[in-house]
Amino acid sequence: MSDIPFNQPFATGNEFTYIREALEHGHLSGNGPFSDRCARWLEQRMNSPHVLLTHSCTAALEIAAMLAGVGPGDEIVMPSFTFASTANAFVLRGATPVFVDIRDDTLNLDERQLSGAIGPRTKAIVPVHYAGVGCDMDSILELAADVGAVVIEDAAQGLLATYRGRELGSIGRLGALSFHETKNVISGEGGALLVNDPDLIERAETMHEKGTNRRRFYRGEVDKYTWVDIGSSYAPSEIIAAFLWAQLEQATEITGRRLRIWQLYHDAFSGAEQEGILRRPVVPADRTHNAHIYYVLLADERRRDGLIRDLAASGIRAVFHYVPLHSSEAGRVYGRSFGTLPVTDAVSASLVRLPLWPGMSDEQVELVIDATLASVRPRGRRATSVQA
Repeated sequence: MSDIPFNQPFATGNEFTYIREALEHGHLSGNGPFSDRCARWLEQRMNSPHVLLTHSCTAALEIAAMLAGVGPGDEIVMPSFTFASTANAFVLRGATPVFVDIRDDTLNLDERQLSGAIGPRTKAIVPVHYAGVGCDMDSILELAADVGAVVIEDAAQGLLATYRGRELGSIGRLGALSFHETKNVISGEGGALLVNDPDLIERAETMHEKGTNRRRFYRGEVDKYTWVDIGSSYAPSEIIAAFLWAQLEQATEITGRRLRIWQLYHDAFSGAEQEGILRRPVVPADRTHNAHIYYVLLADERRRDGLIRDLAASGIRAVFHYVPLHSSEAGRVYGRSFGTLPVTDAVSASLVRLPLWPGMSDEQVELVIDATLASVRPRGRRATSVQA
């Protein structure tokens, strides 16, 4: 029997070297040399004016909520098909998430429904780039400008993916990235805030530094630092930043490995999609993705559960994804839905995520493909294997 996990954290080989270097340097708290190195890399690669490393993507979203001036009585328009952190960052400020359905193709926020969901209390729109495939950002930005709402990108899954040539996370006024161990580039836990509006940089630094002007003090702009604004402790340690630097150095190579595995899956399931047995991911022509997730969509929950069960019997760990926030226990208390969300409900009940990590072998990929096709095809139909 195979033993193929859903995810396996990938190391480049330089992580311990840089952690040792951080130890020898003697700076282990946040905002040290490795943190600066990572932030500058992200600024240059993503064309963002300013990047702050955080201890999670959740933390980056919390800072974004404060920078956007979100408070009690405000509403935040966002998809229901996302992780709880997307909503929590704003609920903690007293705001109400307004959940909108997703598109049937990209599984992203359906921009065609935004105008109906937006009201006089709308403070921000939070697109989530599912599976590293960009939302229709032009439509979202245009509508946000018309109503004066702040666009905050949840690009937790979006590193090194683009929308019309622009890096995901760098398009809205603010963006948030994740380096959780399940993401493409990892540090165990970790994230980053992209401050794409230069007018917000100074306040973002203050909030990041526990509400103090310590960064200005270190730059010699003030003769002492003190508490000047709201904030909290958001910076990761240099140990985490050192690990992350080893990953960022090889981010392009890591993404390339994932893209190759993604394409092997995609090619192998083409026939099954033509037969109407499953649906494959959709990537619009004006976007590039980063192979963060490979999923298949089945007809219903019974078939989804059957595939997960059959793969488990073969030693292959596959999983479904989000329980929609609008139907979750907390979502019913703290948020509200804009109408019914039929696509969200259907996708949640039918989506299966297949194993994908940079160190997967061709043999492992082929085993997953064969087991998937054997499960979803009617009995008696032979499963085909991918040829690397």
